[in-house]
Amino acid sequence: MADSLSTANGAPASPEGDDGVRRRDFIHVAAVSTAGVGAVAVVYPLVSQMAPSADVLAASSTEIDVSAIEPGQAIKGEFRKQPLFVRRLTQAEIDEANAVDVSSLRDAESLADRTKPGREDMLVTMGLCTHLGCVPLGAAEGENKGEYNGYFCPCHGSHYDTAGRIRKGPAPTNLAVPEYEFTSDTVIRVG
Repeated sequence: MADSLSTANGAPASPEGDDGVRRRDFIHVAAVSTAGVGAVAVVYPLVSQMAPSADVLAASSTEIDVSAIEPGQAIKGEFRKQPLFVRRLTQAEIDEANAVDVSSLRDAESLADRTKPGREDMLVTMGLCTHLGCVPLGAAEGENKGEYNGYFCPCHGSHYDTAGRIRKGPAPTNLAVPEYEFTSDTVIRVG
């Protein structure tokens, strides 16, 4: 009686096929592939639920029409539920900001560092004092603009110049400049 693992000519049969792949290898590959697809099917809903909702995505950028802002005026907007100041500087304010020795500032930035090239007249800053997060005055008509004709935080006495740079008081840094771009000559997209 012939051994069950022998071939017709009497040589022992190999558990591998002609190309060296065993039946067990195929079963392992199929099992691992099925487990991988199952893992993705379980994990994907858990990960996708952590994505921001539609209302959060809508608030992630803000468009502001700046066509009505005259030189010397500022408007208040809102970006991510925080105040945003947009100011069109006069030529005198630009000259005054450029005349300051940047090395003498606590947070050394020039006006060119804080504005877009070719648009030095438009200053966009977050409206939060960098000391404790108060909202400085100076963006609305008739508000106290402080000693440097920019913004003034009455809570603790921080004074900012026309470029939103800290000049006096406890605030450690300049008013933050958010990421923004001009989508046209009259519209700014923040965020």
